[in-house]
Amino acid sequence: MHFADGDLPADYLRYVRRKVFWIIGGLVLLFVLFVYSISVGAVAISPLEVVQTLFGQNISGKWDAIIWNIRLPQALTAIVAGIGLAVAGIAMQSILRNPLGSPYTLGISNAGAFGAAFSVIVLGTGVMQSRVADAVTIHNPYVTTIMAFIFCLVATGIILLIARIRGASPEVMILTGVALASLFTAGTMFLQFFANDTQLAAVVFWTFGDVGRASWPELALMAVIVAGASLFFVANRWNYNAIDAGDETAKGLGVNVERVRLVGMVVAALVTAVVVAFLGVIGFVGLVCPHMARRIIGDDQRYLIAGSCVMGAVLMLASDTLARLIVAPYVLPVAVITAFLGAPVFIYLLLRGYRR
Repeated sequence: MHFADGDLPADYLRYVRRKVFWIIGGLVLLFVLFVYSISVGAVAISPLEVVQTLFGQNISGKWDAIIWNIRLPQALTAIVAGIGLAVAGIAMQSILRNPLGSPYTLGISNAGAFGAAFSVIVLGTGVMQSRVADAVTIHNPYVTTIMAFIFCLVATGIILLIARIRGASPEVMILTGVALASLFTAGTMFLQFFANDTQLAAVVFWTFGDVGRASWPELALMAVIVAGASLFFVANRWNYNAIDAGDETAKGLGVNVERVRLVGMVVAALVTAVVVAFLGVIGFVGLVCPHMARRIIGDDQRYLIAGSCVMGAVLMLASDTLARLIVAPYVLPVAVITAFLGAPVFIYLLLRGYRR
């Protein structure tokens, strides 16, 4: 087929504009949802007053305490956690060349939960409380995150080892994830067996992932790590595009596949660790969002990483908003909503994979 001069550049520009259009549209939707999320709750605040308060134009300061101390950090935490889980998921899917890769399905989230629970119960980095609103208060977030990160690395090392020995097929990876999730869940149950009644209730509550328990200091630490990891994955977008074409092709293009895979999995494990350490286990976001973005944007990592981040932020913020409204005045953990949304998609991907 022969293309006339100028046809191919025009087609390419339309190709790029379409992807950028969807990403910008997602950002606009995220902002609208962000304002709406802050406006709803036990006390209703009009969206106009929310915007005025955020931009410092609400002279009376009527809603300052509710917005700045409660709803704003919760909404921002949902956005940061959604971006972190989504970018970790798209990185794992690309690095392992596995459409079912994500921190939750590979058991890495459960490993981080065990590390965080070990830090809170055994090392005493968290204060157990009996009140439902804040069952676990982490007063040493750095040690807790380090312990969660260590066990995330253990799970990551096992996954890479098995992928090297048996290959990274969807079936092998899912079976590995099931085994790791069972192992670290058993470890968490072992810790719970030696806890008192208050600690047991608190740890069980903590395992339900929820963005409402993070305050400004935890949000700042998560934002720094998620932003750094996202920039790292964006900087390696060409390497991931090459790996998507196959290891041999990537090596032929000069990509050090082993190093890219190892470092990428370590960075993804770090993001997973910091989210799990502060918020608990939140499933399926890292699995569902990359596939939703891929259906709209395509497989090009230059745009897919950004699209997955936007999709993760939108999905997490929407889930958190729904969790606060669905049985109001009670507030459900956001992990309940993401599980209801993600489980059907996960089953669909499994069935489609086996048909292949």
